[in-house]
Amino acid sequence: MKKYFSVDEAFNNMRVDRWIRKKFGNLPQGFIEKNLRNGKIKINNKKIKSSYKLKTDETIIFFNFDFKIAEKENKAKFEPTKSIIKSNEDLIIDNNEDFIVINKKSGIAVQGGTKSKKNLIDIFSKSNFFKDTKPYSVHRLDKDTSGVFLIAKNRETAQLLTSLFRLRKVHKIYICVCHGEIAINSGEWNSQLIRYENNKPIKENARTIYKVLDKNSNCSLLQMKPITGRKHQLRKQLYEIGHPIYGDKKYSFDKYNKGLNKNLMLHAFQIKFMIKDKKFTYSAILPDYFKKLLDSKKLKFSNF
Repeated sequence: MKKYFSVDEAFNNMRVDRWIRKKFGNLPQGFIEKNLRNGKIKINNKKIKSSYKLKTDETIIFFNFDFKIAEKENKAKFEPTKSIIKSNEDLIIDNNEDFIVINKKSGIAVQGGTKSKKNLIDIFSKSNFFKDTKPYSVHRLDKDTSGVFLIAKNRETAQLLTSLFRLRKVHKIYICVCHGEIAINSGEWNSQLIRYENNKPIKENARTIYKVLDKNSNCSLLQMKPITGRKHQLRKQLYEIGHPIYGDKKYSFDKYNKGLNKNLMLHAFQIKFMIKDKKFTYSAILPDYFKKLLDSKKLKFSNF
């Protein structure tokens, strides 16, 4: 039995494994890998890997694929309550006909996955702000990172914003509190970060411009502008130089784990981009827990 699917332009350049999960629910990665390896999922009749980037109008073919597992996973899809929808709508910074901008809370994923059922896309799909359309994810923000985040309202805007992010024409500023005193007050981090794909290490160049806004012998308050957009880039780079972010449970050292902050002290503070000669700038105020830590550590933040 064969089933055919055509790639919509909104999913251009998306990894095939992400497309499969988006289409059929939170399928286990191992299950997807096995079906790709066995040739049960092909692109234009050719075997591909999970990292394959889709192109508009390509044909995805499923051969004797066990859709019952997909149906079972779909039943477990997160269904937001009215109070959850309302609490996230209250975080909206701007709303127009093409996209919304929100001040994302820490602890909520952008999209659903095997470890994260609760997510922004499922929440806003039930919101009146997307009554006659659906939400489109156009960039990433870690589950535990708070701050400014865009969600497109239509396919055209999603395609445009995704392209702007890919071409590095969207400029972001992050604020963080890290352990220890950063010696040099400004500069640029250039590093080779390693990620793994099917247990194979892949090196990626990462660039970040940083500035120390305030510091003492215990910690530093930083402003960071990532030039590249690698996964966990800022967290990894600070860990590599020996100054992990407060509350980071993944990239840290044992000596900092005692009394670890509940929240990750990394906040997407500002985002800037241009569409048809019109400039857009959005800022997201710091969470209360972030302000509380600044006060306790006697660090000053003056919004530049």
